[in-house]
Amino acid sequence: MNPEFIAEVSSNHNCDLARALAFVDAAADAGCDAVKFQLFRVDSLFAPEIVRRSEAVRRRRDWELPLEFLQPLAARCHSRGLQFMCTPFYLAAVDELLPYVDAFKISSYELLWDDLLSACAATGKRVILSTGMATLDEVTHAVEVLRQSDAVDLTLLHCVSKYPAPADECNLAVIETLRTEYGCRVGWSDHSVDSGVVQRAVNRWGAETIEFHFDLDEAGEEYAGGHCWLPAQVASLIAGSDRGVEADGSGIKEPAPSEMDERTWRADPSDGLRPLRNIRADWSP
Repeated sequence: MNPEFIAEVSSNHNCDLARALAFVDAAADAGCDAVKFQLFRVDSLFAPEIVRRSEAVRRRRDWELPLEFLQPLAARCHSRGLQFMCTPFYLAAVDELLPYVDAFKISSYELLWDDLLSACAATGKRVILSTGMATLDEVTHAVEVLRQSDAVDLTLLHCVSKYPAPADECNLAVIETLRTEYGCRVGWSDHSVDSGVVQRAVNRWGAETIEFHFDLDEAGEEYAGGHCWLPAQVASLIAGSDRGVEADGSGIKEPAPSEMDERTWRADPSDGLRPLRNIRADWSP
């Protein structure tokens, strides 16, 4: 089986169009099928009290993708035979992306936000949803919202929202749980940067889509976090040179121990802002 490989640029473009276009070329050269960016605005991503209190959050404004990058990025992707994908993190972003993207990707942190799920599904474009940190009940609710909003092409990605994710918590058997439970395309969104984990996801559990965080040169904003792949690593991964490692787990869809703290930093369903309302008042950096 030849899975689909999606290179997630995230914030590693450093707000530089030439660098962003170079990501597209590097992904194409490595054998990827799609490149994905993120469209967020810090003031529409985090609750205002969090923005006021956290200098680290405010610094993320430098990571925002300018809207004027969308057309040239989509054009470069299509000229290189790649799909152009993007993750919207605020409701208006869905309409801003609609003329350009081949698919919407919804992050694990937004899985609880019904309004965003509905808006993406209603476009009629493919929707890819990561399920990190979620319980099976939470995934079931999200899938119901998407399908009630006429999602026509749905992919669910098993994910461990820890950066990087420990191999022994990857619980890859959940890929089959999602396939059996929802009857849609399934895959793995990787934060392990472990080619053995990815090969196991594909060869043992039939992952049809693989997403991974991508950096060009160790100079991206997120590379130091330890969850980004470099072009040579990706080329080797896609060539299938690794046998895989045991990372199967129980197959029960539940948060991994390393994800528990992140669960409270998901978008609250009431306003789509991070973190959940019940921790905002008392949070301090």
